[in-house]
Amino acid sequence: MSERIIPDTEPDPYADFSAALRDEFSEIHPATTVTRCIEAAHYGALEVVGHAHPALVERIARKHLEVLALVASERG
Repeated sequence: MSERIIPDTEPDPYADFSAALRDEFSEIHPATTVTRCIEAAHYGALEVVGHAHPALVERIARKHLEVLALVASERG
């Protein structure tokens, strides 16, 4: 009888758009900044609406990254 291996962690529900955002903002922000924005968006969505649907988290994270890019461009 074969043994089933059950992973200790659940798959990342944000993996698809995380990679897309890292690619989209790669010339402006390091990957760590993108990850931090996704994490902040996740917790912000939980606090405001009580859940963190991936589409909502993506929209919030994208706005964070756009604002950070604007600030960076104004600083020169």
